Amino acid sequence: MDQKTPRESRKDGVAATPGGAVRVALTVLALCFTLAVLGRGLGDSFTVFLKPISESFGWDRAQIVSVYSLTWLASGLTAPFVGRLFDHSGPRIVYALGLSLLGAAFLIAAHAQHLWQFQLSIGLCVGIGVAFIGIVPNSILLGRWFGPRLPTAMSVVYSAMGGGVLALLPASQLLIDHIGWRGTYQLFGFAALGLLVPLLLLPWRLFATGSPHVVKRTDPDFIDNGWTLLGAMRHHAFWALFSTFFFTAVGMYAIAAQIVAYLIDAGFPPLQAATAWGFSGVVLVFGMLGVSALDGLIGRRPSVLLSYAISILGIALLWLLQYVPNILVLSGFVVCFGSMMGSRGPLISATAMRIFQGKRVGTIYGTISIGSGLGSAFGSWSGGLIHDAAHGYNALLAFALASVVLGMIPFLVVPALRR
Repeated sequence: MDQKTPRESRKDGVAATPGGAVRVALTVLALCFTLAVLGRGLGDSFTVFLKPISESFGWDRAQIVSVYSLTWLASGLTAPFVGRLFDHSGPRIVYALGLSLLGAAFLIAAHAQHLWQFQLSIGLCVGIGVAFIGIVPNSILLGRWFGPRLPTAMSVVYSAMGGGVLALLPASQLLIDHIGWRGTYQLFGFAALGLLVPLLLLPWRLFATGSPHVVKRTDPDFIDNGWTLLGAMRHHAFWALFSTFFFTAVGMYAIAAQIVAYLIDAGFPPLQAATAWGFSGVVLVFGMLGVSALDGLIGRRPSVLLSYAISILGIALLWLLQYVPNILVLSGFVVCFGSMMGSRGPLISATAMRIFQGKRVGTIYGTISIGSGLGSAFGSWSGGLIHDAAHGYNALLAFALASVVLGMIPFLVVPALRR
């Protein structure tokens, strides 16, 4: 085992005191939030690039949306590998690989001329890069510092989804207007690579150690410190969580991939459309914290079911928006749909990490997260096909609504989630 330097030993001593542990935990939370903002914002920024790239090459909606689908497919399929690599090599390697992939991907995309080049760079490489700095490594790292308070910490990090959308979508549109989409991609690439240096200089040995004051607790119905991936896959809770991730992602991303284009087609100017969807990042923070607060007041299952009901209302308002394109309906949609975009994530993640707690939790949780990646990819790709086939959005919205309802069903019928 590597010998600790005197500097690292002093830092471990700081973490061993209650005040020092709190400070390090908050630093880790801020770091995870920043990385999640960057990953989510860069991943979702393609919704703004969709129209200008499509118009540059004359591709139809299904072709261009395939790039976005590949992003989240690659992200989901990479999740188990990310969890395993984190368990084996620690956070420094995982996060550094993520930023390297993102930087290289955007620099390649800045010079792309063919669809397969976008699918390789923005699709596969960005998707893998987002997974390496996203929710799986962040969940594992935060679990070492927050213990029973993990749902609250996860709510803060999940709200980074909104922060990334709020910061990078309007910024992307402004940059595209001034330097074009190729110049914007080039800027994104250099920025991601530039962040590698400060990232590598952080005290990762200290961050990876975890707090000595975290009390590990498990649900008494699921006490088992010997979970393996195969053992977890034999339990009904594994597949219930997997299906919840999958169907919810199908419904939400069938819509999210085309939100900006939908709003433009409904009559809103491009910058206003990007800014409106970017503003969902603000309401998402309140949605995350609100649902997590309700978790402590009324219980997990009622909180999750309420969040699904609000999402369904948001889809209904989006359907109405194509017939009544005014600011009031648009605001209602952004508040309802945007605030719930990932509000269930912290509770579902905390549930999975509590049930399958143990030294292989990273691998198990990463495998469950495949459901989210597959659902995001299938939803966005199917949404593009449905739009092209129906020459409109009504069939797409009906498909999204049915998928969201299917995502809610495990919390109604599966014993482990009902409790």
